[in-house]
Amino acid sequence: MSDAISPASIDIEGDVLDDLKQRLGNARWPEKEVVDDWSQGIPLAYAQELAQYWEYQYDWKRWEVQLNHWNPCSTVIDGQEIFFLHVQSPHPDALPMIMTHGWPGSIVEFHKVIDPLTQPDDPAQAFHLVIPCLPGYGFSGKPTTPGTSAEAIGVLWGKLMARLGYDRYVAQGGDWGALVTQCMGISETEHCAGIHINMPICPPGEEDLADLTEFEQAALAGMEHYSQWDSGYSKQQSTRPQTLGYGLADSPVGQMCWIVEKFWSWMDCDGHPENVLSKDELLDNVMMYWVTNSGASSARLYWESFNKPNLDPIHLPVGASIFPKEIFRCSRRWAEKRFSNLIHFNTLDKGGHFAAFEQPTVFVQELRHCFAQLR
Repeated sequence: MSDAISPASIDIEGDVLDDLKQRLGNARWPEKEVVDDWSQGIPLAYAQELAQYWEYQYDWKRWEVQLNHWNPCSTVIDGQEIFFLHVQSPHPDALPMIMTHGWPGSIVEFHKVIDPLTQPDDPAQAFHLVIPCLPGYGFSGKPTTPGTSAEAIGVLWGKLMARLGYDRYVAQGGDWGALVTQCMGISETEHCAGIHINMPICPPGEEDLADLTEFEQAALAGMEHYSQWDSGYSKQQSTRPQTLGYGLADSPVGQMCWIVEKFWSWMDCDGHPENVLSKDELLDNVMMYWVTNSGASSARLYWESFNKPNLDPIHLPVGASIFPKEIFRCSRRWAEKRFSNLIHFNTLDKGGHFAAFEQPTVFVQELRHCFAQLR
């Protein structure tokens, strides 16, 4: 099979956008929730407000122009089509870095950090960026057979970096991107010089529970809250993603609400997503799922990997940034039990699950500080 890397300019056809507007205009709505907050899910009034904006004011073509500015490319590795942005720094000695998103995010999450990372004031801080869509997400191909797990994606990413000619690179990720990046820290040690993650998966052992710090108590309380109030989506996606997919494929309102509720829940947004992100930013991300019809295919990654994450020790250099509204937070001592070479560990004062999207300036500083040690 060809090793070709091809330009992959995005141009969604007008009939797809016309169909979207028609579906939004014909949406059938449920009755209003019986509470005055988000505790039953995204409130009817806000869902209708956002859908109306989507139908009448939102401009997808604006976002297409931006994506096409960042050198979108496509290649096929082991039968899997991979779409990615390849944004090279003007500084030739820049450090190559592959950045991986998760669910319900997308490559949209990184749009505020691309320029600061590739074009810093100090050339010694520059990165060449490779930002792929996960298989089954966005404009990457949809897997047609079982087996595209987080571990398998980590190996694919290693092959992608090799195909691009990067013999030495670093990797970064959050959410599923954190799982994929940690898998790279296990399988891609010959060429991956180090990793940075903003959701390290390092559960405490039984011996850690007897003498918990205040931070660790809060982290465990957060995990309990997730289990009781935030994890229903993961049970459905990890067991019956196909059944869910019919609704997500048919209803843009359903796809929008399935995603935006998690942005409300997982961002550090003081109760409303638009305290952090604009309607355009929220919908840019939703559109990465809608125009590619990837509600079902993205959910299948949960079926592949959610209940069996690889928690093997990682011995190459690891950096971790812990944001206060992250779903799963770990303490330094928990992290050190899994990461034998922890070169950077920092807890931040503001930010949540979508760190690059929410706190781009701090996120960039974290990456610069972490990977300065590996240049």
